[in-house]
Amino acid sequence: VQLQASGGGLVQAGGSLRLSCAASGRSFGNYALGWFRQAPEKEREWLASTSRSGGSTWCADSVKGRFAISKNNAENTVYLQMNSLKLEDTAVYYCAAATYYGSDYSLYDYWGQGTQVTVSS
Repeated sequence: VQLQASGGGLVQAGGSLRLSCAASGRSFGNYALGWFRQAPEKEREWLASTSRSGGSTWCADSVKGRFAISKNNAENTVYLQMNSLKLEDTAVYYCAAATYYGSDYSLYDYWGQGTQVTVSS
């Protein structure tokens, strides 16, 4: 499966962005999807995952209540809604696909190219 992330950009602190990840190739419904981010000189951080059906979702404690993941199998797209953005949310955001959901990035076999999110004061 090929993944294409989009929707990043420059936003003021307190604002919102919705990232999209469009998939092509093998059946999208066969994959659990996740969002990760990586800031300069920091480890890649898991943010959220959704089950293959999209019926179950999980969020990291660090973003719970502000970020939400959703999966639309009909549109072959997974979204990350980000609200109340903070300066520390600045990073490159990646979507990824796996056979089984989880927070460990090693579970994910397919990765999008990343989209930059910059939060300004």
